[in-house]
Amino acid sequence: MSTKPTDGPRRTDRPLDEAGVVTAVRRAAQRGARIRPTGAAGRPPGPLARTDEQVVDASALTGVAAVGEERVVVRAGEAIADLCVELAAAGRALAVVPDAARATVGGAVGLGMYGGAPLQGSLSAQVESARLVDGRGVVRHVDGAELDAVRCGLGALGVLTALELRTVPLTRLAVHEHATRLEDVLSDDVLARHAWTEMDVLLPGGQAVVRWADPVDPDREPAPAAGFTTRAAGRAEEWGRKVTRLASTAWSSWPPPDRWTPGTEGPPHEVLPDPQPWDPDTAEWAIPRAALRGALRELGAATTARGWELRPVRVRLGAAETGWIHPAHGRETAWLRIRTRGAAQEPLRRLAGAVLEDASGRPHWTARHEWRPEDLAVAYPNWTDFQRVRDTYDPDRRFTDENLARLLGP
Repeated sequence: MSTKPTDGPRRTDRPLDEAGVVTAVRRAAQRGARIRPTGAAGRPPGPLARTDEQVVDASALTGVAAVGEERVVVRAGEAIADLCVELAAAGRALAVVPDAARATVGGAVGLGMYGGAPLQGSLSAQVESARLVDGRGVVRHVDGAELDAVRCGLGALGVLTALELRTVPLTRLAVHEHATRLEDVLSDDVLARHAWTEMDVLLPGGQAVVRWADPVDPDREPAPAAGFTTRAAGRAEEWGRKVTRLASTAWSSWPPPDRWTPGTEGPPHEVLPDPQPWDPDTAEWAIPRAALRGALRELGAATTARGWELRPVRVRLGAAETGWIHPAHGRETAWLRIRTRGAAQEPLRRLAGAVLEDASGRPHWTARHEWRPEDLAVAYPNWTDFQRVRDTYDPDRRFTDENLARLLGP
């Protein structure tokens, strides 16, 4: 999604409660202003945050309203990391922990942020009900069919103020890491066999580093906890060390090598999130899980033909989702995240995007892409349903700007 450079928002409102959000939206309507909701504490959501319109920053709407046996009601501005800590104190956890621990819950839901649990959907899929302020300043409680529009709604339907999420019992995970080869990972279906998995693979070479996590026996003496970082365990074999050196060169922002060792144990929110900062050059695509082997083969062949090499491609799996414009809608999904380096590697980013689009890929909303409404109408079976809800919730298009209009249509 290409965008016109902006000088930043012309105005920022930071309401402290839902009533403040209502006031901000109604005042914008009186001025005829367009606004974009955001959570400033979270990972910058790429083009969706670059606006010269008014911004409603919901990051002050914090706090957990109620923790039940299977659900939690949380205000949309609460950081994911803070929510996880409070849930852990009650013996509960999120079913999936997105990488962006400082992202707001509302931002993570609205953008479809996912984790690495192959049997779980993204945080959007855990939503049981939602409260939002629509384009005319009316508070809506959403818990019916239209909830699938709000899941991954891109801030186009309103300002989320509170969410009811499913939770799971808190477990302690042990994380592991192994250098291997891509074909071995795919042949053994390693990525689907554990509670949490991810893989970094070099293309076209096929060297891979697999990481996984599984619950530990609660009666066993726990191992020391530490932050789980994205770092290749190059101690296994010589070509494994090559993966590590290449990855460390590509991603110099990684923490020091001694910060994490295989076998680390801890609660999910402490050992799973990847601390790497959001990268504006990231290309990220959701493809059908069944297409993963072929897509990686095509990526390798395409880069080989041009004498290029992809920096480690991050691969994760996720369940099918019901959100109408969530990239994992309706199909078990393989997520592929590719980082390129600036304008010099723009052809590589575009090549990877073309290959993954041919594999029935859908771009993730936080990454750069060139899709338009006509592309979305083909890729998402419920596209017209989403547009119908958008017309109902925001008939005056209060929650849009030039970038969003280019993506979703006027």
